[in-house]
Amino acid sequence: MPDSLTTDSPAQVFAANVVAELVAGGVTDFFIAPGARSQAITVALGQLAAAGTINLHVRLDERSLAFTALGASLGGFRKPVGVVTTSGTAVANLHPAVLEAHHSGVPLILLTADRPHELRGVGANQTTNQVGIFGDAVVKCFDVAAPSEADLVAGRLPDLAKALVAEAMQLCQQSQIQAGPVQLNLAFREPLSGLTPNAQTVYEELLKSQPTDAQPDSLPLELGDAPVSIDYSRPTIVIAGAGPNYSGASHGVPIFAEPSSGLRGDYHSINNYRFLIEQRPDLIDQIEQIIIVGKPTLSRPVLALLRRPNLRVFVEKSIYGHFDLYGNATQIGNQIEVLAEPDEAWLQQWLQVDQDFIAPKSDRFERRQIIEEVWLASQVESQLLLGASRMIREADFWAPAVEIEVYSNRGLAGIDGTIATATGLALSNPELTTRALIGDLTFLHDVGSLVIDPNDGELDLQIIVVNDNGGSIFESLEMAKTLDRESFERLFKTPQIADLKKLAEAYGWNHVYATDELELRAALKQTGRIVIEVALA
Repeated sequence: MPDSLTTDSPAQVFAANVVAELVAGGVTDFFIAPGARSQAITVALGQLAAAGTINLHVRLDERSLAFTALGASLGGFRKPVGVVTTSGTAVANLHPAVLEAHHSGVPLILLTADRPHELRGVGANQTTNQVGIFGDAVVKCFDVAAPSEADLVAGRLPDLAKALVAEAMQLCQQSQIQAGPVQLNLAFREPLSGLTPNAQTVYEELLKSQPTDAQPDSLPLELGDAPVSIDYSRPTIVIAGAGPNYSGASHGVPIFAEPSSGLRGDYHSINNYRFLIEQRPDLIDQIEQIIIVGKPTLSRPVLALLRRPNLRVFVEKSIYGHFDLYGNATQIGNQIEVLAEPDEAWLQQWLQVDQDFIAPKSDRFERRQIIEEVWLASQVESQLLLGASRMIREADFWAPAVEIEVYSNRGLAGIDGTIATATGLALSNPELTTRALIGDLTFLHDVGSLVIDPNDGELDLQIIVVNDNGGSIFESLEMAKTLDRESFERLFKTPQIADLKKLAEAYGWNHVYATDELELRAALKQTGRIVIEVALA
């Protein structure tokens, strides 16, 4: 065995202490992609995983890696998770998921390996400027100099690791509203790894040195905003966007709840609000106040309500920050202060109109039936991810008013990494059935995330692909009316000829077709990794 693997290297000592400190601070899940420059971190995590101390997940593609980590953090109630890459383009491939995490308040600890400072800007292999590569999408980028032999001899590396991790953990989760990704850009010199010290031993020594009642350090929560003061006796509605929104803002008034808001099954939710906005202007015209919770982005008619004159708009900050598209918010804050109680008659009027409304229904097997079946199947021991394409907008019309666990990447609402995000959700809650409802282009965009790491274990993970042969979401937008059909098809709808069954089976997944409600209902009862393809004209 080479001496470099049996002699302590500064890189390995520092890496072992960094990851041990992260685990001591509460990080239990790490996601790694293979790489040479990051090998010290990977070796240390392998030691912790072998001891059963952490959950370690390996991916080939860093873009998929990062979205899987994001899904795991979402499913773990936004608990920080670690993401490890080597240097160069590997780091850049994290960017889409880092942006989503930034805009949706998901805490990620990015451990990006790098060349030492003296090898930057001189043409060294796999070396680029990784410092600031994510811009303001990270709370902070720590550019950490390569640990040296002098640091090792002087015994400085454990204290350097402790200080670094303490600040990083504080910043990534200092408050729910300000949570987000933090980058530890860790430079390493050769020798790049060793077998000692064992990170599990370092971790155990850390535990011995901590008081038994010690808790991870955290920064004080400094909200800074005055409460949002609302007179609920005036005709008021709540518009609930992407959540989680477990807010007290509803307080007995009607809620227009998007499907991923967490409030769709609330007693006050007006399930048919998308139809009623158009068909009941008499009620809409009575609205004097709107309270925004979460990030509503699915409906142009809903957003148009916010531009009405003489309307008071209150915004409760959430993990997505604050929402003030038109700069007309009356107040923005983190808490609701009730100045007067709501008029019960106002709520009951809306509930009655909602109950009496009969939504149009076709005899054909369409998106409405797909959504209803998926929703009803997901009421027990399940979680659902909605892709950022047409189906989440259709769900805004048709999702039943029942309580289920719904997730969506609505920070930037991209189709990136949806299969990976669903996999992360499944990993965070393996006892549940995880479903992702997506379109065919969303599926193809992230098909590489079907790669199975056998160490992930058995997962009940269903990818439900509504295959309408391209981007049908664009049919309702301006370009579909202005372009000739051939140009529209090529430039926007982009129909594909991929065989989803062969793709699924090539990656080791089961595949079934569903052509009607009965077949879909049966498919949704299956277990394991399965792609359910629903073809629509």
